[in-house]
Amino acid sequence: MKFCKTYQNYMQGQEEKLPGLEFKKLKKIMKKCRSGGCYSPIMLINHNNNINNNNPTIKCPIQCPVCDGSFFPSLLNELLEVVGCFNQRAQHLLELHLSSNSGFKKYLLCLSKSHHNSITQEGKDLVIYALINAVATRKILKKYDKIHDSKQGQLFKSQVQAMHKEILQSPWLIELMALYINTGDPKSSLFDGCCLTFKDGKPSLTCQIFNSYKVDIDLTCSICLDTVFDPVALTCGHVFCYTCSCSAASVTIVDGLKATDPKEKCPLCREKGVHEGGVHLEELNILLGQRCKEYWKERLRMERVERVRQAKEHWESVCRAAMGI
Repeated sequence: MKFCKTYQNYMQGQEEKLPGLEFKKLKKIMKKCRSGGCYSPIMLINHNNNINNNNPTIKCPIQCPVCDGSFFPSLLNELLEVVGCFNQRAQHLLELHLSSNSGFKKYLLCLSKSHHNSITQEGKDLVIYALINAVATRKILKKYDKIHDSKQGQLFKSQVQAMHKEILQSPWLIELMALYINTGDPKSSLFDGCCLTFKDGKPSLTCQIFNSYKVDIDLTCSICLDTVFDPVALTCGHVFCYTCSCSAASVTIVDGLKATDPKEKCPLCREKGVHEGGVHLEELNILLGQRCKEYWKERLRMERVERVRQAKEHWESVCRAAMGI
């Protein structure tokens, strides 16, 4: 079955109305390019003559008024809606799960298997929703570049990433994958190929869909070069240890990332203004703490020493400023 049909069947099968890509409509826009709908009269005559001579050398122009005026604006609006819906639902589900894991409420909910199963299932559904829309975006942009013999589709994808609207950049995707592993049966997987793996002692989250599209999220902090501890995801999608990200942003742990100067850049992609909206990855922290127990124990000891030191220096500085010293 072609992916377009698979995608349409998937979106129609959602119990609740979820936004998706108008895959068929986007392909219909590009169909005009194939039939010469975007050509000038002279280009169209040459195009038809070449087709009749079995020599279709003229392709849709790179600056295509049909595609540039309809295709990219439509795709961008649909992507914004998909990513917004995914982030909102995922954040709500994770907040519900974390709030239910405390005190008497946790005891009551532990008695309810249906609650546990519903959270796990919804997390699974949201991950599949994110991945299948990522595949759809990749395929439709690849089709655009093929028809136009250009790299405009790749450029559009880069622009979407710069806007932080690429669904695979979402920190909530990492959190949902960790949530499923934390709450699901350890002998099962989200679907084939989704798991926490270790290569040369370095962990990564891996998901595969349709046996062709693979997401591999490296969980090594590029600053300290160790497994991320108390991980935080910046709005550009890169993940670091919280203390490492604070240090790179020139702020203390006491002040936190929200106090970061907007001019500070991500240590990896060098993009500005990505620290303030950083998201603590609580479920990933739990998962790594369970799977890397010896490392976690030692790192926790070191982090406590560092945090006490920074807190002491901070309050000494505040006291000296108050006393005018």
